Amino acid sequence: MHISALDITIIALYFILSLGIGLYYSRRAGKSTSEFFLSGRKQPWWLAGTGMVATTFAADTPLAVAGIVAKNGIAGNWVWWSFVFGGMLTVFFFSRLWRRANILTDLEFIELRYDGREAGFLRGFKAIYFGLFMNSIIIGWVNLAMFKIISIMLPGLNPYMAIIACVGITALYASLSGLWGVSVTDAVQFVIAMTGCIVLAVIANGHPAVAARGGLVKALPAWMFEFFPRIVPSAADGSIGGAFQLTLSAFLAFVGVQWWASWYPGAEPGGGGYTAQRMMSAKDEKHSLFATLWFIVAHYCVRPWPWIVVGLVSVVLYPDLPASQKEDGFVYVMRDVLPSGLVGLLLAAFLAAYMSTLSTHLNWGTSYLLNDFYKRFFKPAETEQHYVQAARLMTLAVMLLSLFITFFVLESISGAWGFILECGAGTGLVLILRWFWWRLNAWSEITSMIAPFVAYTFIRLFTQIQFPESLFYIVAFTVAATLVVTFLTKPVSEEHLKNFYRQTRVGGAMWKKISALVPDVQSDKDFFFLFVDWFFGIVLVYSMLFGVGNLIFGSSTTGFILIAIGLASAGVIYFDFNRRGWNELS
Repeated sequence: MHISALDITIIALYFILSLGIGLYYSRRAGKSTSEFFLSGRKQPWWLAGTGMVATTFAADTPLAVAGIVAKNGIAGNWVWWSFVFGGMLTVFFFSRLWRRANILTDLEFIELRYDGREAGFLRGFKAIYFGLFMNSIIIGWVNLAMFKIISIMLPGLNPYMAIIACVGITALYASLSGLWGVSVTDAVQFVIAMTGCIVLAVIANGHPAVAARGGLVKALPAWMFEFFPRIVPSAADGSIGGAFQLTLSAFLAFVGVQWWASWYPGAEPGGGGYTAQRMMSAKDEKHSLFATLWFIVAHYCVRPWPWIVVGLVSVVLYPDLPASQKEDGFVYVMRDVLPSGLVGLLLAAFLAAYMSTLSTHLNWGTSYLLNDFYKRFFKPAETEQHYVQAARLMTLAVMLLSLFITFFVLESISGAWGFILECGAGTGLVLILRWFWWRLNAWSEITSMIAPFVAYTFIRLFTQIQFPESLFYIVAFTVAATLVVTFLTKPVSEEHLKNFYRQTRVGGAMWKKISALVPDVQSDKDFFFLFVDWFFGIVLVYSMLFGVGNLIFGSSTTGFILIAIGLASAGVIYFDFNRRGWNELS
């Protein structure tokens, strides 16, 4: 494959732009930890929301979606489309609460909500576990995807040195500029990445090999264009290259259990991680809500269709790719269909997707290590400048660990994500209820983290139950164990709970015992209409998602009807926002 001078120029300009933004915001980021980690809590909704979308658009995401489509058709995407329910719950029930809590990280919430040594232990443990180890593994996975892209697209370039250079440049601007620089580069990178993927999808769809067979719809079997999985009476045989089939119980596990019960990186029930960081960086509660709403709509309705189209084209162009290489089909399409100049654009697009994810994870992971471990347990009374310098050093440390994991560890943990999803089953309920039920304590959350491992181990050793049906059993055990421990241990002190209630004004029937003690606090009350908004938010996303899909593949009437339903759902939400005064943004 030939890389022209124009391609190299485009890539070089992209790197210069990213570094320039980082240098521009470096002085502002150095003022305080609030500026470094939360942009001084002054981000507008569109910037905070776009940052969330850009972070979840990693270099491996298009490859993963294309691989799913090549194996099981469009319906295979239900393995992540089912998360819409939890995403919309975060929009309407949690986004404003995170901003209202006025904390620096979501782990700081632990000691805002709970008391005692157990709360301090939980906060410190999570800071190291998620901020350092889990975060480095996630970055390692993103590095590995970029390694694959470089190896295929630029065979003459040493992929190890290329990854080290990319990680080094990203760590440099992330450590200099803090969240302001990360967010602005995220917005620029998202535009570049989406533009590149759309261009690739259009060119690939017009490839002579596709046109010669009458287009994608005629070139591929009908099951590949089905939007819903086929419900079968017994487990599908699992062979690659067939319609996505689920038993009724498996489908119910995806759409009825997984989204609220399981912890999964970047999409925690109730919000958390870097999504909570962006909510807390917003100007106010309204901007936090609109940022999260824009994130969910863009995440499901805007991003996936170019990847799906390229995945379908890869099946036409490379029908004999083995199952283990289906994801590589996306990169092969890039390599084989793009003319000079556009190769540079697509490589810049993937670098943008890769670096936006990497920079956010570096900043977010460092926020845990600094605020919830170093500052909390070792240096609680240093100056803001000291903490900013420490944060910059920690960013470099996370970078080095992630590189080590990429090159020396990652191949040995290739099944980690399926393991994580099952071993977080049941934790999600506590992450939701800790906001809305006063009786939970730190031991409840600790139990909800340990119990899934116990249930998972038992199921793997002594039964034949497989994922996703295993979720029913793991969740039931985890919830039961959590409730038992909750009622066997002391509740959080009334004074601590009253302070939490004053700060968050969370409201709800499950806080009546505490709300009666602070009658002066005006709490949230309109929960019925929040559920109405949640329902129509789900309708909005699925209607727009499938409406756009129908338009792409020629079903214009169905597409326009679905889009009209989506717009009507948006109208219902807007009416409720107008009634509450939430549509008036500062």
